[in-house]
Amino acid sequence: MRVIKLLMMAVVLFGLAACSTKFKTYKGEEVTGVVVQKQKRMMHLVSKNRTLKSYQIGLGFAPDGDKIRRGDGRTPEGHYRINRRNPNSQYYLSLGISYPNDSDRQIAVEAGDNPGGDIFIHGRPQNFDKKERDWTAGCIAVTNREIEEIYAMVRDGTPISIYP
Repeated sequence: MRVIKLLMMAVVLFGLAACSTKFKTYKGEEVTGVVVQKQKRMMHLVSKNRTLKSYQIGLGFAPDGDKIRRGDGRTPEGHYRINRRNPNSQYYLSLGISYPNDSDRQIAVEAGDNPGGDIFIHGRPQNFDKKERDWTAGCIAVTNREIEEIYAMVRDGTPISIYP
């Protein structure tokens, strides 16, 4: 009898662990674009011309204006693509943005600067305690629950447009 109880508890615990994965599945309409409105602090996942889902976002710690150089705390503005994903991100999960593009590189070089890189849509790190809305180094931040959903919905190669 004791063995049966232990086996039943193991099955229940295994089932709970399986349900708590950060990797979700998505079977809805294809996300054909991501639109970020920096001033409104909003990000929209769109399918053709219809918004599927919207999220409130945090930006870089100096959010006004376009990213010009590494370390400026700005979130870039322009047209990019989702070009990679990191399932082991220190920010829970993350989707890479193809910043810098050729134009970004040229502007930085002409100014004698490095454009930086490693711009992501990501969740929050462990022990997150920031009170500021805009706290990243230039990335787009959402909650961990939201990045689980976004990570499942958005495929590599999806266009992302980031507006002021």
